Amino acid sequence: MKRVLAFKTLIVLTLSLATISCKKSTSSKNSSRATGWQINSKEGGFQYNTNFQEQETSPGLVFIEGGTFTKGRVQDDVMHDWNNTPNQQHVQSFYMDETEVTNMMYTEYLDWIKRVYPPTDENFRAIYNGALPDTLVWRNRLGFNEVMTENYLRHPGYAEYPVVGVSWIQAVEFSNWRSDRVNELYLEKAGYLKRDARITDVNAESTFSTDTYINAPTLTYGGNEEIINGDGRNKRNVQVDADGNETNIYATRETGIISPKYRLPTETEWEYAALGMSEIRSYNLYRGRKKYPWEGQYTRSGKRKNRGDQLANFKQGKGDYGGIAGWSDDGADITNKVKSYAPNDFGLYDMAGNVSEWVADVYRPIIDDEFNDFNYYRGNVYTKNAINDDGSVKIVTAEDIVYDTLSNGKLIARNLPGEIMQVPVDENETYLRTNFDKSDEINFRDGDRRSSRKFDTSFNDDESGNKQGSTTKDMYNSPRNMVSRDSTGQLIREYDQNNNRTSLINDKVRVYKGGSWKDREYWLDPAQRRYFPQDMATDYIGFRCAMSRVGSKSKEKNKTKS
Repeated sequence: MKRVLAFKTLIVLTLSLATISCKKSTSSKNSSRATGWQINSKEGGFQYNTNFQEQETSPGLVFIEGGTFTKGRVQDDVMHDWNNTPNQQHVQSFYMDETEVTNMMYTEYLDWIKRVYPPTDENFRAIYNGALPDTLVWRNRLGFNEVMTENYLRHPGYAEYPVVGVSWIQAVEFSNWRSDRVNELYLEKAGYLKRDARITDVNAESTFSTDTYINAPTLTYGGNEEIINGDGRNKRNVQVDADGNETNIYATRETGIISPKYRLPTETEWEYAALGMSEIRSYNLYRGRKKYPWEGQYTRSGKRKNRGDQLANFKQGKGDYGGIAGWSDDGADITNKVKSYAPNDFGLYDMAGNVSEWVADVYRPIIDDEFNDFNYYRGNVYTKNAINDDGSVKIVTAEDIVYDTLSNGKLIARNLPGEIMQVPVDENETYLRTNFDKSDEINFRDGDRRSSRKFDTSFNDDESGNKQGSTTKDMYNSPRNMVSRDSTGQLIREYDQNNNRTSLINDKVRVYKGGSWKDREYWLDPAQRRYFPQDMATDYIGFRCAMSRVGSKSKEKNKTKS
């Protein structure tokens, strides 16, 4: 009997200690280590998501754990063109689309634009037309390809094929649109926005922008309080201050609900993700180097189950876009349905073959790893929110839409109603800084006089024939074709007739990576890089999106070895 009583007493004490420990842990979690004040108190004060675990993986993405790798061509540099020479880089963890953006994904974007900004309205016609892919990229003077011109983008038979005919600018605008739609859904699910308002209440004067919601939530959806006050108030910690005003009505970054933006991957991220080096990792070393996203030196599988099958969709030779019909066929002549081939070790499909892909970087033949070897990227143009005279952010209206006239005369919208107007950063942000000194940093250390690496240096002679200080030749002396409109709105195209142009490289050419259905095996190497004008499109370049990782580098903590 005494033993039973003692046992019961022990259980009660154990439970009591556990309860006290739990309360202490919870109290400690919600108590500021800076001030000792309570966090998330019902009486008000500082509110923060102390229960946040890690970033939610957004639709379509897979996690890529960052690390160190050798960027650049380590094999098959047959041209010796001083382009993407090997250099060691470190990449932060990030997320990337499992597949290339497909026709169905892109037509969803077109459908949304058509509903919100009807092309029948003259004010919005250029928005929809500017987002349309160029289906004429399929045409060939000596080829019969009209079936692709007419059907490839919209026919369900091609729904899961990668979208093509999309310029770099259009890919960026799609990424921006996708960011807003995903965050709009997240906020709706959390009860911050009216249910289904994204479908039933959206129009040209009432749209959602992530940046607008963060900086001026009351201006989202054109200031429609019925939408932005949500219908899930019981899910949130809405409070009333001393004056009777409600607080914590809107989600902030501190809630952890708002996701980072979709964007194009940098060249370094894309190459790292395509290689999937973890496949040949042994402890803290890589066992050799990789030529393709898969292990080995060949494009055909060596596994018994599918031995001899092609591992990517590419041009095998002159007049051979798929191989002999049957066993040797790679399953495609043009592009192929995504996920038709095995993924790499990160779980990414078609990182070689199918279509080449736009990346974010402006093209330069040199990679200045001496200046930076962490998250390398060339293309930074820093902007900030435009501010009205009363201190509020300036929201784009239908009259404020900025259109870019592309080199082919096509108009494309670079901002949409409901977004915050952006302006270049100025001296207020750059004064006495050592890490950047102006808004546009595209040309930093790219071979000009400020660079420690001269691409081509010569000496100029003065009138006496003496050598004057060295100057760098105009490395980017590219053609300058002009497109303008006359008073009647008609396009005026002026072709550059200068015979002294020395390059096709300028600040408006972007890198694209990976081989395509139109390329030979040589281009399947993830380190290969080429460039194309950012406002032009082809039938062999598509894209996929990426997203930055916030928080820990790894999803799983390193386990202590026993």
